[in-house]
Amino acid sequence: MKQVIVDYIPFNVTPQQITEAMKENNGKLVVKGVLQRAEAKNQNGRVYPRQILTREAKKYDSNFVKQNRALGELDHPDSSVVNLANVSHNITEMHFEGDNLLGTVEILTTPSGNILKELFTNGIKLGISSRGLGSVEMVQEANGDQVTKVGDDFELIAFDFVSNPSTHGAFLYPMNESVGNTQTGRTCGQYCKAEDIINHIIRGE
Repeated sequence: MKQVIVDYIPFNVTPQQITEAMKENNGKLVVKGVLQRAEAKNQNGRVYPRQILTREAKKYDSNFVKQNRALGELDHPDSSVVNLANVSHNITEMHFEGDNLLGTVEILTTPSGNILKELFTNGIKLGISSRGLGSVEMVQEANGDQVTKVGDDFELIAFDFVSNPSTHGAFLYPMNESVGNTQTGRTCGQYCKAEDIINHIIRGE
């Protein structure tokens, strides 16, 4: 049975890349990094076979990237449809280097894109995840290990920026700034700074 499959991958961006990208693009933020990885167990214990990921990347590149509509959302959607009201970025280029699927991501000047940009420039840890529709199956490898492989019916839907503190290595750090101090009496902990930034943007401050 097909289900929404969401997986995280390290997306490493240096502070220099963030600063240079904004200078070169008149303040527009463009980041580059690994979008997904084939033939390697990810943080969720799943493996994307190279053949399947290559097939879906080619389809996504042809049908979405090259048509300038490879849109993604801010935060962690559970839907198999991209919600235009929450779009924050657009994938402008993608290619393979070995088993790594790399891409160039342009942050849009939409409400969600503006929040995303502010989070980046304030040093908030952000991650990226692939979103697709498909099934998974348990497979025993030659060494006897059991792995969960993404099935042949997998369809790539989008790549989304997320904040998920439980996912190790799935964050990028665009600025060399502290995440900030927590405030007494608040339950957001180390994520108070992100909450404050979003609230200021919403209120127009």
